Amino acid sequence: MDPDIALFVAVVDAGSLSAAGRTAGISPAMVSKRIARLEARLGVRLLVRTTRRLDLTGPGERFHTDAVAILATLAEAEARVSGRGGTPAGRLRVAAPTSFGRMLIAPHLAGFLDRYSAVELEMDLSDAMIDIAAERVDLAIRIAADIPPPLHARRLASSRRVLCASPAYLLVHGEPKTPADLERHRLLATVDQLPWRLSGRGKAVTVDRPSHVRTNSSDLIRELALGGVGVALRSLWDVRGALAAGALVRVLPDYEGSARVAIHAVFPTVTPLAAAVALVEHLIGCWRGGAALEGME
Repeated sequence: MDPDIALFVAVVDAGSLSAAGRTAGISPAMVSKRIARLEARLGVRLLVRTTRRLDLTGPGERFHTDAVAILATLAEAEARVSGRGGTPAGRLRVAAPTSFGRMLIAPHLAGFLDRYSAVELEMDLSDAMIDIAAERVDLAIRIAADIPPPLHARRLASSRRVLCASPAYLLVHGEPKTPADLERHRLLATVDQLPWRLSGRGKAVTVDRPSHVRTNSSDLIRELALGGVGVALRSLWDVRGALAAGALVRVLPDYEGSARVAIHAVFPTVTPLAAAVALVEHLIGCWRGGAALEGME
């Protein structure tokens, strides 16, 4: 692959020009020059750079998705040629958030294991941000805005997040009309989710208050919201059924969680195990064949 395209992917994955430059062993100025050269060749703006942050443009996001997929394919081909690929087999340790693993991975594992019977699957479902290398994890699913180096990530889909509460809670406490109204409401979030960064009506809003209940379990937050304890910011794939059934209702529907948050497949090395790549491809195929991609564009 063109080295400037690979550098562009590294910049997005690292979240900054300087971080990507340190990994590549070049200066931030040289990184900027090469990204500008790539943009000039393509005839589109890929990145919007300010003193504080770096954001993908629409064309940049689409190009990044395609480039990451190509890099993953190239890595898999290299693994096959070097003897690290071949038919997926052996131990495969996967880590994923509890709710995501239960709802969007577990239902599709039977088909994967039937197809790759030589794979020895280990699943670790936890909402903790574990050390992938130290825990010898081969594939992790993370829902985050950025995946820091030296981890290698493939962006799978966006993850829309909406504010919601039960009708019983809103009947007692009233419905917030503006983000500022959340100051007088009970918020529900895991220990690492706050502050909430919302966007809507053309502006960004930060909500930074403690959760009414302190927990590291995303599943518990969902159950607390269903039980009428407070207002939660939940992934749409997680609460779609509850919203449709009326067990939860949208709160401040003009506002959602930051669009930068996405679902990533994360690998400890640039050349992932063939079994890890196979599982990712299997899951993507299953999600596209059902209703799961609603809220996971």
